[in-house]
Amino acid sequence: MISDLIDNEQIETLLGDVLDAHGYDFSEYSPASLKRRILRLYALDNFVSFAEFRYTVKSDKQYFKRFLEEITVNVTEMFRDPSFYKALRNDVLPILGTYPFIRVWVAGCSTGEEAYSLAIVLKELNLLNKSLIYATDINPSVLEKAKKGMFPLNYLKGYSENYLQSGGEQDFSTYYTANYTLAKFDETLSKKMIFSTHNLVSDHSFNEFQLILCRNVLIYFDKELQHKVFQLFDNSLEQLGFLALGSKESLDFWPKAKEFKRIKLEKIWRKL
Repeated sequence: MISDLIDNEQIETLLGDVLDAHGYDFSEYSPASLKRRILRLYALDNFVSFAEFRYTVKSDKQYFKRFLEEITVNVTEMFRDPSFYKALRNDVLPILGTYPFIRVWVAGCSTGEEAYSLAIVLKELNLLNKSLIYATDINPSVLEKAKKGMFPLNYLKGYSENYLQSGGEQDFSTYYTANYTLAKFDETLSKKMIFSTHNLVSDHSFNEFQLILCRNVLIYFDKELQHKVFQLFDNSLEQLGFLALGSKESLDFWPKAKEFKRIKLEKIWRKL
């Protein structure tokens, strides 16, 4: 087995190379899931030795893009966890609707499905015109896909079902045009989005937001790094702003958790 041939020390050396050569720090990511994804890529691309793999990751910029794409997790879908979007629609966004302007940060946006889902809800609440969605990810190539707003047509049936379960008010097909195998989402949605690279590990706060979504990203970070990211979100969140996490993530064990109040059953907290 490959995992028997490659030890944790070699993985650490590789991650040191990545930091030195490319400036990406993965040292506080969950070691088990990171190692699993690195070994999967190593086996997939048939390297002769780990030394060759290390050299390629370090010196070949094109291959590093592939490395980044494979080891940063990009599993997402539109209106994932419909009850979460229903809570945003009913309990969070109407409150933010009383503000003169709404700034939202979708952190770890991957290929953009969550940003587009949010834009649709804002549009249906007549709030999109006074909103701006900042969608960020560590991975530049997934952001390129997100900017295009194009998703495989065969995913749309599932997305449409999620949308309706989340309280969607329109025929979902009004938001996109179908073209062969792809669906392109309306530019009235994307023109209210700013896509940008941002590294939750090393980059700082860049604005003050009323709502931050970071769902199913922190499960890949160790506890110390999670707390560091929560502090970043705290610094980036306006008083009485909202923070939304993924279904398996929680603020509960963070020392400053008492400064936030959970909203109903969903993983949404309000900063007190």
